[in-house]
Amino acid sequence: MDILECSLLNGKWDSKLDTELESRPAIAMLAKDVIDGKFREVLTSLWARAFFRASGLQDNSYEESFSWQSPSVTDEAEKELIQVVLAVASLHAFIQANWTGPDLDINPSEVIVDVMNPTLISDEALDMKAVSELAYGGEPAYHLAQHATFLRLAQLIFALPYRHCISVCWWRLRTMIIHEQLLDEAVPLPTDAHDSLGSLLQTLTGDTGDRDLAGRLQLEQGRLEHIFCHDKAASDRFVQAARATGLQYELTGALGRRTKFQQNDLSQLVLLAESRKRNGSPAEAIPDDLVDQSCTPDDISNMTYFNLPVTLGLNDDTLLEQTIFTSSAPSSTTSQLSHLDPVSQPPLHPLDQCILLSLCLNVRNTSPSHGLTSEQMSPYVARVISHPKNWSVHTMALLLRSRLESGRTRTVERSVLQLQALVDQMPTADSPLPERLLYFHSIPLPSKWEMERELALRFLTLGVVKSALEIFERLEMWEEVVKCWQSMEMTDKAIAIVRDLLEGRKEEAESVILRGKDLPSPRRGKLDSARQAKLWCLLGDLEPDNAVGHYERAWALSKETSARAMRSLGGYYFARGEFQKAISCLQRAVKINPLLSRSWFILGCTYIRLENWEGARDSFSRCVSIDDEDGESWNNLASMYLRLDSSQNILESDVSGENQPSKAKSFSNRMLAFRALKQGLKYSYDNWRMWTNYMIVAMDVGELSEACRALTRIVEERSAKTGAECVDEEVLERLVNAVTRVPAGLDQSAGDEDRRRDAVNNPNEGHGLLRRVLDLFDRTILPRVSSPRIFRAYARLLTFQSRWEDALKAYLDWYRCSVAGTFEKGETDAEKWREAVNEVEDVVDVLKNFGPRVQGTNWRHQARSIVRTFMGRSKDFDDQAEWSRLVEFQSELRTEE
Repeated sequence: MDILECSLLNGKWDSKLDTELESRPAIAMLAKDVIDGKFREVLTSLWARAFFRASGLQDNSYEESFSWQSPSVTDEAEKELIQVVLAVASLHAFIQANWTGPDLDINPSEVIVDVMNPTLISDEALDMKAVSELAYGGEPAYHLAQHATFLRLAQLIFALPYRHCISVCWWRLRTMIIHEQLLDEAVPLPTDAHDSLGSLLQTLTGDTGDRDLAGRLQLEQGRLEHIFCHDKAASDRFVQAARATGLQYELTGALGRRTKFQQNDLSQLVLLAESRKRNGSPAEAIPDDLVDQSCTPDDISNMTYFNLPVTLGLNDDTLLEQTIFTSSAPSSTTSQLSHLDPVSQPPLHPLDQCILLSLCLNVRNTSPSHGLTSEQMSPYVARVISHPKNWSVHTMALLLRSRLESGRTRTVERSVLQLQALVDQMPTADSPLPERLLYFHSIPLPSKWEMERELALRFLTLGVVKSALEIFERLEMWEEVVKCWQSMEMTDKAIAIVRDLLEGRKEEAESVILRGKDLPSPRRGKLDSARQAKLWCLLGDLEPDNAVGHYERAWALSKETSARAMRSLGGYYFARGEFQKAISCLQRAVKINPLLSRSWFILGCTYIRLENWEGARDSFSRCVSIDDEDGESWNNLASMYLRLDSSQNILESDVSGENQPSKAKSFSNRMLAFRALKQGLKYSYDNWRMWTNYMIVAMDVGELSEACRALTRIVEERSAKTGAECVDEEVLERLVNAVTRVPAGLDQSAGDEDRRRDAVNNPNEGHGLLRRVLDLFDRTILPRVSSPRIFRAYARLLTFQSRWEDALKAYLDWYRCSVAGTFEKGETDAEKWREAVNEVEDVVDVLKNFGPRVQGTNWRHQARSIVRTFMGRSKDFDDQAEWSRLVEFQSELRTEE
């Protein structure tokens, strides 16, 4: 890779490039200006003025208007490098205007010259055209993004063919990530988007490659996966990035205190992390103008930049600002990082800080089952905040901490104030632009409008609806505005706003003033088709009586590209039972944007209503491929495999003879159902219905140890409400049968070592299953519930173990709660009495067989007492034939004595 390309990707000037200033000074100076953030100089240079010459831009698209001719450049490699430099300058200018700040000092009209209408072009017209062209996959681009023209230019330049600049595929990735953040919903990228990145990564990870660049690429690929909610793939990428850069980290524990009044030291989570040693890395160098000349080299090595985002204090009367560790060593002494002191860890390289923050991306604060919990995430963020090295990285760390603290009473105030401070700092020039851009692509820093939207949503959670509404109206986020009015039960006001926007009666937010324009008349709402379609969908949500017409109009306005319109229309038909129409609409929606799992889920439910099991299976399969933590979709997918199995059995019932391939397919479907339920239960651990399904399917496929685990969870969840009804007694007896059907004497029964080993290790029968079933009885079922069948099954299990005393006790417990044990005087049901006689006979036989094996037990007395008591309660049946059996039992017991 060309050394200039590497410097552009790294965002810093390499000292090795000084020779490039002599060999190719024009291109090198252009690249250096881009790295230094001098975008005005680059985009108004002679190269740019020749390159950005358009023709007929007023009537044509950007792509049709530019010929992309570079003057006086004969070398193809140099021409490509100039194109890349100009594209990077355009992309970073857009990022400066909408993400990092400070305010941009150049407008699109100063860059683009239309040779046909050189005086009629305006920034407003250019940006409106760019926003319209940036709509993708039926999703509109955010219309108040400043200077969207620069992003569109970067897109088009990077889309040109390149033969020499191998870094272009990486810049395309970066442009895609920025573009995705402009859209209302994530949309799939072209299938060839990642094709060239694999070979580039191999080049970077080779013996002569750059480890930090390889780590950056892995990190940015993970960011894209995260945007598409591919959390597992994203997490894998982040871990690979850590390996590439040589970052070592470990989440462990150390003694410390978190509150001001804590007397005893307790184990606290701490993240130990250490960067690899980099020789003379410019990334960690402190600018000379920020260094106190009296500082020693050791002081300088631990310095941070002064002009960093403000870190607000907690000011709580109980919680400490940060955990104070009293131990100088972590709990684990076998770790490679055990030499680190939790109190004073060395500073991390900024790129490694980006990796640690990215590892926290999969945390979703609303549910601890998603990714790391907030308690596990906090040490990652604290480790980065403790040694700020870069403006953007520190901003991201403070933002993550603000999100974490938003759900706690003692920290919610700082959470909101910190977020407000981060929003306010964006337009300031308190840190140089190159520093802000240096690691921008390696962190998920939100745009200005997204950060303000997050602040408004935070206000909503606190009940400050008016402040939230003001922010949403200024940002022209009309869907959120509508939700605010609905929350205040003022739906009429929401409808009026949407209709005014559609009919052009309402001015949009004063974006004209914000952009520094001075136009003679107010700007009326000029809406592109994608935005119009979204507003019609909002109106359909608000007016159910006219919803179909509004959704269909949105579909027509978008030229059949609005997935939102078809999603809404499909949901409307589904709610009203018109399933065939719903399927037609939802199929169109998922074809346009297949990344929304909710669309696939409703489509699957619609197929279920029509008993189209294969269609439902395919839909729920797509759901779990998009979000593998959707327990409900996993459950439905398992149900579809079982339905397919049942339907195949019905079809085969009319066919004579054996069909071995069909039987194999049937078992395969049941195994797929078992695996789907097993996966879904990881994310729906408290759903007893899923555990019930899992138990039944596990029994069906022979996974008896898993069935035992499922029954354990069902009893734990339901016993308090339903008592013994929560135990599936048939399943319980089958589990006991699976244990007791093998010979009890393992050593005698096993003819060789292999058979003996299999008998112990097989978790689904015999001795391998015994421990699980015993735990099920002893720890779960019997401490909570009881019934005759439960005690009898338990007694059989104890008999298998030759635990005669315990088995006898279990049988007696069975008798006490059986029909015979609870038989009362005055009972007139003869059939019930006959059943009770059989139970008396059974318990007497048990006493005869087990009594002699238990020392100190007067089993004959117990047997006589049982018979005598039962006969006393059932004298009304002395004329029945079975009464003679009871008399015979009594006589035998007296004779044996």
